[in-house]
Amino acid sequence: MDRFDTFVNQWAPIIGKSIIETFQMVGVSLLFAIVIGIPLGILLVITRPGQALQNNFLYQCLNLIINVVRSVPFIILLFFILPFTKIIAGTTIGVKGVIVPLVIYTAPYISRLMETALLEVEHGVVEAYTAMGIKTRHIIWHVMLREARPSIILGLTIATVSLIGATAMAGLVGAGGLGDLAYRYGHLRYEVDVMYATVFILIILVQLIQSIGNRLAARLKKD
Repeated sequence: MDRFDTFVNQWAPIIGKSIIETFQMVGVSLLFAIVIGIPLGILLVITRPGQALQNNFLYQCLNLIINVVRSVPFIILLFFILPFTKIIAGTTIGVKGVIVPLVIYTAPYISRLMETALLEVEHGVVEAYTAMGIKTRHIIWHVMLREARPSIILGLTIATVSLIGATAMAGLVGAGGLGDLAYRYGHLRYEVDVMYATVFILIILVQLIQSIGNRLAARLKKD
């Protein structure tokens, strides 16, 4: 008990700060990635051959760019775009310095998940509204996005979990958060208890996010 009290008193403030930094990284990065990724996913669907706004050149360009970015492991992407990150964020360290690579890493992932979700919408339903003369933008907003809501929520849940993993890797370059805590104290200083605590918190966080996403998707599916 004394050891536990000592651990709490010594590490609680540091762990608390790391949790807040992780939430900041995930929250801000996810917001920007959604703003970029969802429109990209919609474009991938409506510009592909046979769709309302088919444009093979635009579709192939988007498809290629997304595939290239997604093929690069996050830790390599992080170092590769350091000059670009410096220009946009003004720094390459800390929470602020990792937002840009996290967004670039997550946005294509979300766009692919969005594309998959929208393609799952029954083609006959879309065709029926198209035959009625409904404008494409209204079909996207009121039909496709509405019908795909459960799949979109599940996709965003998966993207969020992946983003948490990326923030942990970002800790290796001093980005802050739980990954940085585990690396600096758990690995470099051999504070095993800190490593265990970090892993436990990450497991709880991922389980919580996945449970919320599953329940929300199930509720939307019933509506």
